[in-house]
Amino acid sequence: MAEHKPLAPPDPALADVAGALERNGFAFARATAVRPLLERAGMRDWPEFAASWDDLGLDRYMADGGRYRSRRFAAFAVAAGTARRKPAQPHYQSRDYNPLNGGIARWFDPVTEAIAAHPAMLAILRTCDTLFTGLTPAALRPEAWHVEVHQFRIEARADVAGQPTPEGMHRDGVDWVLVLLVRRENVASGETRIADLRRNPGDSFTLAEPMDAALVDDSRVYHGVTAIRPLDPARPAFRDVLVVTFRRE
Repeated sequence: MAEHKPLAPPDPALADVAGALERNGFAFARATAVRPLLERAGMRDWPEFAASWDDLGLDRYMADGGRYRSRRFAAFAVAAGTARRKPAQPHYQSRDYNPLNGGIARWFDPVTEAIAAHPAMLAILRTCDTLFTGLTPAALRPEAWHVEVHQFRIEARADVAGQPTPEGMHRDGVDWVLVLLVRRENVASGETRIADLRRNPGDSFTLAEPMDAALVDDSRVYHGVTAIRPLDPARPAFRDVLVVTFRRE
């Protein structure tokens, strides 16, 4: 993947998101705030980017036997606004973090080269790097972040609910998480829920518009998403998101 130019000074518009993350351990950012941030970071051709969710591979590692989740996966090294795609590798979570599907190396269909190098993807990685690096104490900042990117589609039918987080309320075993809505089609619910480290319920909100975003300090809160069901059982129903995790190696 071609590398992009180093970051400009942090965008002042990130201050509200950074403040919420510092105060609460999570932030809900509406598309009206997120879109301008990404555009200033170089995003363009969003419809082309979003259309790539129509070409994901079935997740064959679902321990609940579900066939409602499709995905693609890629890993990057991100530093100072530069993203370098890493060689193909599996996604791994311990059962401490994912008791349903963890404990094994899971090989998913890779994010295509065109989408890995897409201006929308690069803008998302660039913006996350600015935000998350700025929130990380200087002594703990890595030379490069290990970043994992997941394209998810969760489908629902009249007889089978779609489970965006089948493992339930969870942490991911990383430092920072972005969940960016790409598309909601004919679905009800899909409410994001936050809990503290004692699992006491906290805030909840719904990613409803493309580019609505949830951001999480994984060391401070649990998060999960309620099941989705079709509004009209006769029509396709799905929820598309991009999940990006930043972890110190």
